[in-house]
Amino acid sequence: MLQSCILMARSLHVRLDDSAAAALDVMRAEGLTDSEAVRNALREAAARRRVRSAILEEVLLVAADEDDREEMRAIREQLTDLAPARPD
Repeated sequence: MLQSCILMARSLHVRLDDSAAAALDVMRAEGLTDSEAVRNALREAAARRRVRSAILEEVLLVAADEDDREEMRAIREQLTDLAPARPD
């Protein structure tokens, strides 16, 4: 059985500080209404946070991989052996 999905618009009232008002002016200059600008800004901010979370998760996985860390240590040692001697 299919259920119908009704999307309800949600109204939001905010007070903008000077920085947020300036950012809204930038979005308005692109021809967006206040509502479009806020919706776009929220979507863009959420997308950036999802990307940051995914990157952090990947960093933690790599950092926890002892085999990978050991391989990187071995590579650093090899590169150190290949590097020219530093003048004193």
